[in-house]
Parts: sequence; C-alpha cells; structure tokens
Amino acid sequence: MRNRTKTWFLFALMLGILVAIGGVISASSGSAIWIILFTGIGLISTAVMYWNSDKIALRSMQAYAADPQQFKGLYDMVHDLAQRAGEPAPRIYISPTQQPNAFATGRNPQNAAICFTEGIMHLLDPRELRAVTGHELMHVYNRDILTSSVAAAIGTVIQGAAYMLMFSRNNNNVLFSILGAILAPLAAGLVQAGISRDRETSADHDGARLTGDPLALASALQKISGGVQRHPMSSDDHRVKAASHMMIASPFAGKIKNWFSTHPAVEDRVDRLNQIARDMGQQP
Repeated sequence: MRNRTKTWFLFALMLGILVAIGGVISASSGSAIWIILFTGIGLISTAVMYWNSDKIALRSMQAYAADPQQFKGLYDMVHDLAQRAGEPAPRIYISPTQQPNAFATGRNPQNAAICFTEGIMHLLDPRELRAVTGHELMHVYNRDILTSSVAAAIGTVIQGAAYMLMFSRNNNNVLFSILGAILAPLAAGLVQAGISRDRETSADHDGARLTGDPLALASALQKISGGVQRHPMSSDDHRVKAASHMMIASPFAGKIKNWFSTHPAVEDRVDRLNQIARDMGQQP
C-alpha cells in the first residue's frame, strides 16, 4: 500500500510538471489551447503504448511462443501460480538470448504475456525460476504495464512540451524558457524512474508472498545480476532500451544504483526479501 501511494504521488508530480509547462506556454501565447493539446496528446500516447505494449516488447526481444510440450514444466509452474492468485494465466514466450532475464507485458491479465530468456532457463534452478515467475505474474495482476505505459507517455509529452517552451516566440524570459526546457524533462525522468523502482519493489514483495519463498527470489536476483554482467545487452539498441524497464533486472552492465535507474539496486532488493523471509518465519 505504501508503494502504491508513492506511485500515485509521483504520477501527480509528473502531471503537475506537464500542467505547469502548459500553463507557462498558454500564458505566453494568451491561449489555453496548449494545456488541452498536451492533455490530448498524453491520452493518445498512453492508449497506443498500453494497447500495443505486448507486441512491442515481445518483438524487441525476438521472442517466440513456448511450445506446451517442450516447456511443460514451465507451463505447469505458470498455471499453478496463476491459480493460486485466482487470476488468468498469461501466454508464455521464450527469447533467444543468453542473458538471464524475464519480463511480463500486456494490457490486462486477460491479454498478458510473460517472457523468459533462454539464459534464465539455463541459469536458475526450478525453485528460483518459480520465484521469478511469481514476481512477473504480480506485475501483470498489479496492472504495472498500464502504470509504466502511462508514465512513459507523460514523460514523452513533457519532453515535447519543454522543447516547445524553449522555442516559444512570445516568451520574453529566454533564460527561464531554457531552464524550464532542461529541468522539466530531467525532473520527469527522475519521477518516471522512481515509479518503475516502486513497481519493482511491489512485485518483489507480492511475488514473494504468492510463492511463499522470498529467499528463492533473493537467490535468483543475485544469479541474474551476475549473468547480466557476463552477458550485457547494448544500451544503444532502442528496441531493448524500450523494454528494459519491464525486465526483472536491468539488462545493461555496470552499476545501476542511481536516481535514473529503473530498477532498485539488487543488494537493496535482497535485503528487503530477507526481511520478508524473517517476517514469514524463514531464516535467511
């Protein structure tokens, strides 16, 4: 509940940045049409991202549908956890990459997909893979795909509005316009990253509760983190970059503990999972 409250607070902050930019441009132009225009663009962008999120993410990872016979154990695992959650089971895909990772996508639980890389299938044992599956399922059931789509769309609109602010002909304060055009997207990026980190933290917590095995998820995250360092993806690939915030761990090598990271630091996630284990009477 605390993470959900924080997420909605960050959303309100992003909308406040957008409205403030629209207000400045409207004041300088003498028309309120810009606020209406930016709101409309935001709604359209959100709808497009939300409706096509599964197709975009799966295509970016070159994923193929998992054969029910070849991956029978995986199918049984996903369907068992979905039944425990009282929710529909998502479609299952495999991405032919050696980096260990996984992500969930789709506009709602009835039209969702969960994707595992070949790397994660080889790296994790069944218990750890089950823990990762629980994490990804909770992204679906918590409607985190909608949350990330809305945040990304608002961030994109803020960048466009800030660009327009810089080149507004009727704005007499050039320095203010330049600062606004630089700081507004920066602030939006910080807030968007904060929303993504909160949703990852919630999925860790809820997934651990679903499987009843927070220690397995902690172990999986440590293995995945090492695997990412051995098999990093390119941050220059815009297709991977677009899907990176959905993955259970950042697919890019290097230290990610910074304000703009879309994922909490692995050591912090492991510490929280160990605390959940202690709360459940398990010994880390």
